[in-house]
Amino acid sequence: MPVVWIPSLLRPLTGGQETVTMEGETVGQVMANLEQHYPGIRARLFQGDSLRPNLSLLVDGTLSTRGLLQKVRRDSEIRFIPVIHGGSVGAKHPARKLL
Repeated sequence: MPVVWIPSLLRPLTGGQETVTMEGETVGQVMANLEQHYPGIRARLFQGDSLRPNLSLLVDGTLSTRGLLQKVRRDSEIRFIPVIHGGSVGAKHPARKLL
């Protein structure tokens, strides 16, 4: 069965488990089964049918853009990774002086 790695902030919903195995042939099916066992977890990862904007979905180590439609294998690993934003191109640091 596919293994879902649970983000640390959501582990209270899974009784502290770091990973959970769930049946499913797509991320959507896995999430539906996960929601049945751990109510509320889907809403923390998805807004409707879209992945929350502050998360990325990795399936078997590859970034997925298919979200709930992403196919998974019986031995797949599903991970939800926080997106890190910051800085801007061309921003000047106020304390830095050019010599």
